[in-house]
Amino acid sequence: MAERAALEELVKLQGERVRGLKQQKASAELIEEEVAKLLKLKAQLGPDESKQKFVLKTPKGTRDYSPRQMAVREKVFDVIIRCFKRHGAEVIDTPVFELKDFDIAGNFDPMIPDAECLKIMCEILSSLQIGDFLVKVNDRRILDGMFAICGVSDSKFRTICSSVDKLDKVSWEEVKNEMVGEKGLAPEVADRIGDYVQQHGGVSLVEQLLQDPKLSQNKQALEGLGDLKLLFEYLTLFGIDDKISFDLSLARGLDYYTGVIYEAVLLQTPAQAGEEPLGVGSVAAGGRYDGLVGMFDPKGRKVPCVGLSIGVERIFSIVEQRLEALEEKIRTTETQVLVASAQKKLLEERLKLVSELWDAGIKAELLYKKNPKLLNQLQYCEEAGIPLVAIIGEQELKDGVIKLRSVTSREEVDVRREDLVEEIKRRTGQPLCIC
Repeated sequence: MAERAALEELVKLQGERVRGLKQQKASAELIEEEVAKLLKLKAQLGPDESKQKFVLKTPKGTRDYSPRQMAVREKVFDVIIRCFKRHGAEVIDTPVFELKDFDIAGNFDPMIPDAECLKIMCEILSSLQIGDFLVKVNDRRILDGMFAICGVSDSKFRTICSSVDKLDKVSWEEVKNEMVGEKGLAPEVADRIGDYVQQHGGVSLVEQLLQDPKLSQNKQALEGLGDLKLLFEYLTLFGIDDKISFDLSLARGLDYYTGVIYEAVLLQTPAQAGEEPLGVGSVAAGGRYDGLVGMFDPKGRKVPCVGLSIGVERIFSIVEQRLEALEEKIRTTETQVLVASAQKKLLEERLKLVSELWDAGIKAELLYKKNPKLLNQLQYCEEAGIPLVAIIGEQELKDGVIKLRSVTSREEVDVRREDLVEEIKRRTGQPLCIC
């Protein structure tokens, strides 16, 4: 156990190093080298044969957030974790704010786990309601085959791949100029690549390329296209094929991908009718990396893997900007009701009532003042997003009722004290007590 704990600590430290390098925008080569070290350490922990689905963590340093920012992060991670668990994930012991990756490890029939990863990605992005999105898919085997038939040498594959990956940000002419002028690729080879990488579509494009006289003769490309055709069949069954685009320019810079790769981008509304939506930034990505973990397993075991990562920091920024633009308030607490008083000298009554609500499982609080002004108590609820106020007054005490106020509508109703718990649960959607 001590040895495993030490190994887990090394994994944590190496994860922090990878995170730091990404934040510093270090070179892709250095990041890949450190990622390989991280996965080697994780492989040494040994797989749990009973768990094929798991959530990995990316350790990160602490940072101060405002209550509003914390509330946004809690809501985003709540959506992510609920989705991961809905798909049977075993969550590795880690702080909740580090859960953003989902991976499936093991030998399974082709494209079933890959399709589920894409389904998870679409579920999360749809649930977050951050705008229209599109998931681009490709396959590294198709890229390999395409570059081979176009005449790219093995030594230039990696650098040309990184140029092609820029097509979502710059024009084809700029990419071509970089490949020819900076990387020494022959212009005719670049033109042949351009004929392919500017294509995107759905399963019909897959079928078209399966008939391509050159690409269909390449074994790797043919395998990749066959798997993509099967993948689209599963995506159709999952009801998300309309969110997926087969994009031959998608390259994903990391060398350890071996099969399907994908990247989700938010779409910008076209400026003019008839134009295609524009991608405005990646918010999730992933792919298949069958060879990486096995390379570093001390026992030489092969562990095929496919996974995804959610770009939580970018999503946080998008959600916060949207809320600011719409001037929407966000709840900074889970409190369901504030116990308030309408007159002075009612602290004892407030304490008794809040205790009753706590004992009944109600999330309640009160202001820590003996005689707070009612207006200040109501303003606190509005600022914190507390939906209900239970108001105690001298007349209410005489009548045996509590005045229950909706913060948003400002509607007030008298509720008998013995019925207050059930009424709050009814309004907040909690299960009622069946006695």
